[in-house]
Amino acid sequence: MTAPERSEEPARLSPLERALRLVTDVRPGEGVTAVVMFANVFLILCAYYFVKPLRDGWIATSNVGGLSKLEMKAYTSFAQSLLLVGAVGAFARLAGRWRRRTLIVRSTLFCMSNLLVFWFLRPGGLAHDPPLAGVAFYVWVGMFGVFVVAQFWAFAADLYTDERGRRLMPLIGIGATLGAVAGSYLTEKIVDASVLDSGSLLLVANVPLAMSLLLTAIADRRGATGAGNDPGALGPATSSGGGDVGEGLAMVWHDPYLVAVAAMTLVMSWLSTNGENLLFNVVQEAIAKNLTKAGISDPRAVSAFVREGTTAFYGSFFFWVNTCALGLQALLTSRLLRYGGFAPTLLLLPTVALLTYTGMALLPVLLVIRVLKTAENSINYSVNNTARQVLWLPTTAEMKYKAKPAIETFFVRFGDGLAAATVLFVVQLQVLTLRSALVLNVVLAVVWLLIAQVVIREHHRLTTPAPG
Repeated sequence: MTAPERSEEPARLSPLERALRLVTDVRPGEGVTAVVMFANVFLILCAYYFVKPLRDGWIATSNVGGLSKLEMKAYTSFAQSLLLVGAVGAFARLAGRWRRRTLIVRSTLFCMSNLLVFWFLRPGGLAHDPPLAGVAFYVWVGMFGVFVVAQFWAFAADLYTDERGRRLMPLIGIGATLGAVAGSYLTEKIVDASVLDSGSLLLVANVPLAMSLLLTAIADRRGATGAGNDPGALGPATSSGGGDVGEGLAMVWHDPYLVAVAAMTLVMSWLSTNGENLLFNVVQEAIAKNLTKAGISDPRAVSAFVREGTTAFYGSFFFWVNTCALGLQALLTSRLLRYGGFAPTLLLLPTVALLTYTGMALLPVLLVIRVLKTAENSINYSVNNTARQVLWLPTTAEMKYKAKPAIETFFVRFGDGLAAATVLFVVQLQVLTLRSALVLNVVLAVVWLLIAQVVIREHHRLTTPAPG
């Protein structure tokens, strides 16, 4: 290749694409769609982080059957796992029936209408806080993750080829992390400044969701390079005309790569939810101490204090998690994936989790737990999130829209169920102590590392061309 030939490609780059090359390797024609996808996921994650801290604040004031707050959070997560099985089946059938763009638009509009319903049911709202509304909202947030957040990543994996996705997914991931930073920051400021009550964030979340629908249409019409004629916009999201959760799970059981991904997802979810439950428990203990110091005794005032305090804490916690994740996404993720490859990118989080829970087991206090969970979650939301999307690039469209939601709901929520069982052993049966539950997480981190090795081997098999 001559020198003029080597310089020909950079000369064709637009000014936008030259700027994007500071973050990752962008090729001619890819820049506009990449920015549209970046902005799209920014808006979706911003909306999600208006909703997510409120979920924890609402469940903290829900009283059912004399259960502790830790039990309420853990058992509700398990109930969520059972209900999401049906949601995944419905999503799979719709993916086989509707065009890709139609699927995304209608499911997003469905979630936007649900936000209006929960605004009506919110504590202190027009419906006067009906029983179990907090439980219903907690469960619904999991469905929001399937119908809006997970479907975006399925769309991105479907839009890009394996090679192009490896280059551009880290850039899109920065948009996701930046949106999470913005959403959690605004949540904390809105609640702390008492500009709006926390429940009003449900209405605010509909604004970025509505804007994301326009960007979805633009990206779907342009395709990965702006050339258009993208088949996903013209036909069903999957080639099958129906399906249910059994069909998605059947794909998993009959493919060794998907089996390994499902097993890794389950262990990761179990470990992560154990850590989240512990953090929630320690936060509630701290808020109870502050409540005593404040001398508040009126039941409504107590409920508001706990709800707003929990929402504000998680708004602050998610802000720092996502701010750290943004730095990692911008400075580390694309470089690690580009120069280190898929294997070290996938292995980073379980390695950090092993160190994190070893430290927590040695010193289980709030400051240590918050700092270590911030480190773990920031790597999860940046490096590991990108790795989890990259591992779907060599799969078929049916796997992306059926097996992927099945794994990211059924196996994630099954991991939540195992975490709920861990809480049962700690709180009710008192077989385990909180420290021994942390030791369990150390063991799970080791298992996670072993399964990740299998995923890496199978991924290499799928991405390596057959000889001859």
